[in-house]
Amino acid sequence: MPKVLRIINRFNLGGPTFNAAYLTRYLSPEFETLLVGGQKDDSEAGSEFIVEGLGIQPLVLPEMRRSIGILNDYKSYQKLREIIGDFKPDVVHTHASKAGFVGRMAASKMKVPVIVHTFHGNVFKGYFSPWKTNIYKKLERHLASKSTAIIAISELQKQELVQEHRICKADKIEVIPLGFDLTRFHENQTALRQKFRTEYQLDDHTIAIGIVGRLVPIKDHALFLRAFAMVRKKQSIPMRAFIVGDGELRQELELLCQTLGLTHGTTGNCDVVFTSWIKDVERVNAGMDIIALSSLNEGTPVSLIEAQASQKPIVTTEVGGIRNIVIPGETALLSPKSDVNAFAEQLEKLVIDEDLRSRMSQKGWEFVENRFHYTRLVSDMKSLYSRLLENVVRA
Repeated sequence: MPKVLRIINRFNLGGPTFNAAYLTRYLSPEFETLLVGGQKDDSEAGSEFIVEGLGIQPLVLPEMRRSIGILNDYKSYQKLREIIGDFKPDVVHTHASKAGFVGRMAASKMKVPVIVHTFHGNVFKGYFSPWKTNIYKKLERHLASKSTAIIAISELQKQELVQEHRICKADKIEVIPLGFDLTRFHENQTALRQKFRTEYQLDDHTIAIGIVGRLVPIKDHALFLRAFAMVRKKQSIPMRAFIVGDGELRQELELLCQTLGLTHGTTGNCDVVFTSWIKDVERVNAGMDIIALSSLNEGTPVSLIEAQASQKPIVTTEVGGIRNIVIPGETALLSPKSDVNAFAEQLEKLVIDEDLRSRMSQKGWEFVENRFHYTRLVSDMKSLYSRLLENVVRA
């Protein structure tokens, strides 16, 4: 049985963790997998319940952290070399940037037959200064040369990696979209909706608008709050915004609410509710009328896939791979990044038009059910691993 060492940046709540967990659990019995990951930041929600729920006991490397640290990164590299020496994997598959750096360097040094890396997003836009971004691009090109295959999670991402960022040639990149257990977002919607709206004192006439994600600069929650304030000022329709998540900008966003004349709190009847992290996001989505995303950059945002599985209309900035995971104009209304007027205009359309919300809700589940289910992800990955290993044998 071929062995796979799967390495993920950190065990935080997000798409990479879900996908690493599903692949670890369901590639069996054809492949034996060991899952290794770094430690989440204190500001992030943990994902232990995801891996534990699937019966997985991962190895956690406290030294492998999101931020760059020469000493910790070197320790992570050395520990991964030891793990590779003991486990003797046929495939090392890394997920996201930090794991991709230390994991691929260790796998290359230990002469692992097949080295695969998945770009769940990238840090080439909206994160760093131009000179630092250029350094990261050069590093990724070097790492790509050590990789047997690169996985992009959308066709658009593949085009960007090849044409815009010149990370590697197109024939080295496989497109394998993410996969999730979406059934829980589609079932039992009425009961979940009632539970959420009762907890947060929402009557049937109040439009609930939710945005899910880390409170960090790249997510641009400030744009969402400004747009929400603009729509609320123009319309008499009762509405409430829900900020689901937490992070370094929490206090700054609360101060922005005050500046915009929006009341805010964690419970009760206020304009903006900061819920912090909620594990059962299916309950959140069921309680919402609209799901929003205001990011400056994205790979494949999980919240929008989950929103469509929950049959909720979306308003979002058009960045990264978003156009590949929604039906523009049919399941989501798109606007340019950083354009608060355009975002507010699209949000207002959904707030005032119940029929539009209803029509956009209908197509979401049908669109994502097969495209983004974990069974398709597992099948695609099995085929890729088998092909890459066969090529090694032939060589």
